[in-house]
Amino acid sequence: MATNIPPHNLREVVDALIALIKDPELKIEKLMKYVKGPDFPTAGIINGIEGIDEAYRTGRGRILVRARAGVEEVRGGRENIIITEIPYQVNKASLIEKIAALVHEKKIEGIRDVRDESDRDGMRVVVELKGDANPEIVLNNLYKHTQMQVTFGVNMLALVDGVPQTLNLKQILQHFIDFRHHVVVRRTKFDLDKAEKRAHILEGLIICLNNIDEIVNIIKKSKDPQTAKEALITRFKLSEIQAQAILDMRLQRLTGLEREKIEKEYKEVKQLIKELRELLASKPKLMALIVKELED
Repeated sequence: MATNIPPHNLREVVDALIALIKDPELKIEKLMKYVKGPDFPTAGIINGIEGIDEAYRTGRGRILVRARAGVEEVRGGRENIIITEIPYQVNKASLIEKIAALVHEKKIEGIRDVRDESDRDGMRVVVELKGDANPEIVLNNLYKHTQMQVTFGVNMLALVDGVPQTLNLKQILQHFIDFRHHVVVRRTKFDLDKAEKRAHILEGLIICLNNIDEIVNIIKKSKDPQTAKEALITRFKLSEIQAQAILDMRLQRLTGLEREKIEKEYKEVKQLIKELRELLASKPKLMALIVKELED
């Protein structure tokens, strides 16, 4: 199955997403005040809004896209057609070849020469006209016979839970919001799990610092690391992970400064756990975070 979703302006799409998050009852007409139409990277002009309107309401539509061209006067009273933008997915070199071929075959009259004067500042294709040529007639013939005018067939087909669906503007935005919600929830759960594991180890290290002499004694009297670990677990009701973290701890962590660092980190991690739990428990907070990330 084929899909053909035109590129859009990121700011317009983000504004529409935020508006839909704030008011899930918004109709397509209101969303179209934010997303006014596709935004093709090669620019060009979309002729009429009927195709856009149909595409956003039904998920399918035909958009007529034209090159941007103007008439420029040159010395001797002659006029040239200057093309500065072409429709999306049209190859400039192929377009120039096509114009030259049509002139050669005498399918288009009134053109003396075609040349590409594009540079790093932008596109500029010059269609040099003969003295007696009417620029409007030549331009209309170029639109009719070349890819200076094309139809972009919008087909907003996407996989929704593994099933292909044709989506209108509101549906496609809503599915993206649902996806962001899913991602933020999973990310928050991951961060919470990581923070809880870290807090658990820090709790073990704090128990160690509060009972350092007794712990050193236990370790000294133990015949091997496994015995020491089991003794620590029994004496201080530690988990295996906490006991291992104590055995792995370097002596420099017993200094006053290092102790302060451990206690400071523990406070920060506990605060982070509190914030992450509050976030997971509140859909409005999750949606506010999604809005902030969209704005960023």
